[in-house]
Amino acid sequence: MGKTIPNKQIGRAVFNTVDFTGKWLASFGRPELRGSWIVWGGSGSGKTTFMLQLAKYLTNFSKVCYDSIEQGLTLSFRKAWERVNMLEAGNNFALVEKENTSKEIWNRLSKRHSPNIIIIDSVNYMADFNKAEYLKLIKNFPNKLFVFVAHEKNREPMGMVAKFIRYNSDIKIRVEGYKAFITTRFEDSEKNEGSEPYTIWEEGAREYWCEPHRPEPGL
Repeated sequence: MGKTIPNKQIGRAVFNTVDFTGKWLASFGRPELRGSWIVWGGSGSGKTTFMLQLAKYLTNFSKVCYDSIEQGLTLSFRKAWERVNMLEAGNNFALVEKENTSKEIWNRLSKRHSPNIIIIDSVNYMADFNKAEYLKLIKNFPNKLFVFVAHEKNREPMGMVAKFIRYNSDIKIRVEGYKAFITTRFEDSEKNEGSEPYTIWEEGAREYWCEPHRPEPGL
């Protein structure tokens, strides 16, 4: 049975949002670092670089664990890591290679001092992940943020689980042509906070989007 919240308590509820600044504020608003976000895009779109830029920025607020299931520590991942100067994140960033089962992730997060932000790249490479496992993670680790990365098919997250995560996520991010197009539930339109496209690589984005037949997509 769900919890009943008296009407008068709704207005008194306090939420722990974080003060993003600059282009991050313009794109994301002031989010809570809990629940789930999802990022998807095609190959060569700038997705890996964006994920590392996002991971680095999030280390300003908490420890980040990047579970690279698809790539692991490859040369291409190392080059992306160097491009964003990830070494500056210090001990607040850790890479995990190919931890691809719910049990492994569960065991890691159950330990003391486990990271509060977990990036799973990608959900399409999880061995046993389904809707029930996703809901179980969110329910049992309510104060952690899960950022799921997914492949793209027909401009949508690929696979039923990824699509389900999209519907349940507070922030949805589609990457194309070195830009991230963001829909966030933390948008404040009066303050121009949230949903501004985020440019991953200026030169690449300019070259990609300068073609007149390429309108910027919505989500």
